[in-house]
Amino acid sequence: MSASRLWRGLALGLLALPLAALAAGQAGLLAGAAPVASPGLPLAPVDESRDNAVSSQSLSPAHRIDPIRLRGEPVAAFARLLDQAAALPGVRVVERNERHLRAECESRWFRFIDDLDLALDAPAGVAHVRSAARLGRRDFGVNRARVEALRRAHESQPGE
Repeated sequence: MSASRLWRGLALGLLALPLAALAAGQAGLLAGAAPVASPGLPLAPVDESRDNAVSSQSLSPAHRIDPIRLRGEPVAAFARLLDQAAALPGVRVVERNERHLRAECESRWFRFIDDLDLALDAPAGVAHVRSAARLGRRDFGVNRARVEALRRAHESQPGE
């Protein structure tokens, strides 16, 4: 086999792999299974053997993120926070009540699904949060960035 033919085959193979992954994502094959959810506090634990999740209730420094401080009266502020979470790109609310939100966050191209949980801790004036990828060992900071974007959105709105 000539070197040029080998390189051409290698180039086609390298092009085919991302296209196959994209097709698998569009077909819903990269969504993963929904975790068993806890309806409120405490939130479900994160798998600390994988670097693809954050939780305000995790004891691991790698997975720990601060809860979101609620601005204003806790129940009303939590309702505003839930509206802000539902407005994030790719978010589909699965379950919502006055004390808890469970949502699925779908990535644009590969349609990976991450799970987002928010739970009201009214006495502390915070919302506890968990955001975790269903698949893979790493999320490249996507879940932490999602929670921080939600925190910024909430902090930018006046408390009532």
